[in-house]
Amino acid sequence: MTDPDTIAAIATAGGTGAVALIRVSGPAAIDVATRACLQAPGPARRASLRTIRDSAGRVLDQVLLTLFVAPASYTGENTIEITTHGGRLVTRRVLERLLECGARHARPGEFTERAFLHGKLDLTQAEAVMDLISAQSDLALRAAHEQLDGRLGQLTESLRTDLIGLVAHVEAWIDFPEEDIDPETGSALDFRIASLQDRIASLLATADQGRILREGLRTVLCGLPNAGKSSLLNRLLGTARAIVSDTAGTTRDTIEEMLVVDGVPLRLIDTAGLRLAGDDIEEEGIRRAHLEATRADLRILVADASLPPSAALPPDLPAAPREILVLNKSDLGIHPAWDAPDALPLSCHTATGIDALRRKIRELADLGEADWGEHSVAVNARHRDCLQTAAAALTRARELLAAAAAAEMAALDLREALDALGEIAGKVDSEEILGEIFSRFCIGK
Repeated sequence: MTDPDTIAAIATAGGTGAVALIRVSGPAAIDVATRACLQAPGPARRASLRTIRDSAGRVLDQVLLTLFVAPASYTGENTIEITTHGGRLVTRRVLERLLECGARHARPGEFTERAFLHGKLDLTQAEAVMDLISAQSDLALRAAHEQLDGRLGQLTESLRTDLIGLVAHVEAWIDFPEEDIDPETGSALDFRIASLQDRIASLLATADQGRILREGLRTVLCGLPNAGKSSLLNRLLGTARAIVSDTAGTTRDTIEEMLVVDGVPLRLIDTAGLRLAGDDIEEEGIRRAHLEATRADLRILVADASLPPSAALPPDLPAAPREILVLNKSDLGIHPAWDAPDALPLSCHTATGIDALRRKIRELADLGEADWGEHSVAVNARHRDCLQTAAAALTRARELLAAAAAAEMAALDLREALDALGEIAGKVDSEEILGEIFSRFCIGK
C-alpha cells in the first residue's frame, strides 16, 4: 500500500508545555522537512538540531528533528518527528510551515491507520493504541499492553487458522466427491466446530471486563432522601462535588463522575432520593434515579442505619447484578431491627468504613489479579459483535451438518464465521470498519 500524500500533525496535547511533538509521514516527508529547515535531516534515528524558517527566511523555532526511514518507522513510511518548544503559537506556526512545504493535515488516527495498512499493526493492536492513551487504571493499562503486544490478534488468528482448515475440508468434500475425501464422521466434525465455539465463548466472556476497563463500572448510589448518598459521593471523590443538605430532595438530577477505586475505574452516579415527588422537577429526578438503578453494573444502596429497615429502604427496587448495602450514619448507632450480615456499616461523617467499601467494590468488580490471569484479553464492543456473529454461524453450521444433504449451506455458514473472525484483526477489507475505528483517535496519532 502506498499513499501519495505526506501528512503532518501536532502529536501532543493542546496547551502550553516545555516541548511539543509534530509528526510528518509519507513519501515526501524528507523533502518537506528539508524545505522547512533549508537543510536535510541528519542520520536516521538520531536527533539533529535544526532551525525551522518561514517562507521569508525568518526563524520560527529551533527544533530537534529525528528521521525514521521506511519501513522501520511507526507508520511504515518515511517519518519525521520534530520536537519544538511547547507554546501554542510556535507549534501552530511550525505546522503551518510544514503544510506550506507540501504536507497536508492528517485526519484523526491517520498515522495509526497507515501503520495498520502497511502491516505494522493488526486492527486489534491499532485499537489498543487508543486504549493505551485513554486508560484510567493500572488494569486498563495492562489490558491495553496485552492487546498491543498482539495477544488478541494471536488468539483470533489461531481460531481462523483452525476454521480455514475446517472450511477447506468441508468444501473439498462437497466439490470433489470423486476424490473420495473423507468427510469425517459426523461426531468428529461436530466436535471440531464445538471446540471452536468454546474458544470463542471464552473470549466473549471477557467482554464485560473490557467494557468496565474502558468505560468504568457503572456504579449507582441510590436510596431514600437524606440517607447520605451525596455525602458518600463526596467521600469517594475526595472533594465536595455534590451539595449536601438536611433538606430532603436536594439532589434533583443525576451527578456523574469518573474515578478509580482500588484499581477499578468507576463511573459513579449520584441520584435523587427515591420517594413520592413533591413537584414535577423532583419527579423527573426520581424517574431518572429509577432508570439508573436498573442500568447499574453495581448498585450501592445507601440506608440510614439509625432507622429500621422498613423506614430506611426504598420499596420496589429491581434486582441488580451486583449490590452493596451500606448502613450509613453508623456513628449514631445501628437500629436493632437490622439483620443484614453482608451490609457494610459506614459513616460519611467520620469516614469509618470507607476503606471496607473500596475493598468490596474491587471484589464485586471481578477485576482482581487472581481473576485477571497471566495472559488475559478484554474484547471491546466491535470484537464482541464479530465473535457473536461467528458463534451464531457455527451453531447454524453444526445444525446443518447433522443433515448430510445440507452440507453446502453449512459451508456458507462456516465461511461467514471465518469472515467475522477476520474482521477482528482486519483480515477482511472494509473501508466502513476502518473509518469507524480510526475516527475515534486523536489528531496526530
